[in-house]
Amino acid sequence: MSRIGKKAVGIPTGVSLTLDGQSVTVKGPKGQLAWTVCEEIALKLEGAELTLTPRDDSTRARAMWGLSRTLVNNMVVGVSTGYEQTLELVGVGYRAAMKGADLSMQLGFSHDVNIPAPAGITFAVPRPVEVKIAGIDKQLVGEMAARIRKIRPPEPYKGKGVRYAGEAVRRKEGKKK
Repeated sequence: MSRIGKKAVGIPTGVSLTLDGQSVTVKGPKGQLAWTVCEEIALKLEGAELTLTPRDDSTRARAMWGLSRTLVNNMVVGVSTGYEQTLELVGVGYRAAMKGADLSMQLGFSHDVNIPAPAGITFAVPRPVEVKIAGIDKQLVGEMAARIRKIRPPEPYKGKGVRYAGEAVRRKEGKKK
């Protein structure tokens, strides 16, 4: 039995969840998200709780049970509170700035790196060495943060690069004489 799958998805006030066969649509103060649950999972909406159960005892049904519950819960949390990821720029001359809705960063290259904001994602630069990525889709926020980090990942000798807030970078010892 899936410990995660057994939990019901709580629907907070201000959020509406509608079922249309296997598709789940969640509307909230921050926006709307939709996703289609696989056929092996049965959905049951009772009051302010959504319960997911596997239709049979197959391996795929058990594997998709906890995953489906987590993805629906992420949708509910996203439209009610949203998700945010913070990146830090570490290095001399590394800084970020906003150009309209797009993000412009100086990362030690001969050119500025401009990143357009995809639909559903907003960038914020509270300090020149800090970038905040916000949105209602957890997967899209995490993917955008990973793409930005991949442009200049932290290197192990000086620790320079783009890193997640609070990320510990393993440092290596430099060469000796």
